[in-house]
Amino acid sequence: MKTLIITITFIVAIVTASSNKSASGNPTASKADNTPAYDMKKYWLVFLKKGPNRNQSKADSEKIQAAHLANITRLHEQGKIIMAGPIGNENDVLGIFIMDGKDSTQIASYVAGDSAVITGRLRFEILPWWTAKGKYEFK
Repeated sequence: MKTLIITITFIVAIVTASSNKSASGNPTASKADNTPAYDMKKYWLVFLKKGPNRNQSKADSEKIQAAHLANITRLHEQGKIIMAGPIGNENDVLGIFIMDGKDSTQIASYVAGDSAVITGRLRFEILPWWTAKGKYEFK
């Protein structure tokens, strides 16, 4: 009888542990208060940092910035940039993108074509970022 109880407890533990993944294999989250579980979606955080070449003339830096903003608009219209904006401080990080793509290599290819990166005004760092699928509505 004791062996049967231990076996049933073990089986229940395995079933419970395996139910913490969705059918897609993505981790799910839930609370003990019966909050529904949810799938996670990976996005990419791109930190835009001060680049090594920031000594362009005012006219040139304005052209670079205009092309940079046009690139952001284009990538957003293509669904690659979800959100973008400057950081309000004087540190190394000047802005961020939240991007959607299959991997960091793909994201790097999108960002590397930006005029501010090409000219050296900006450099970038990419990190994966997960959030609940469908939890937030990005507009």
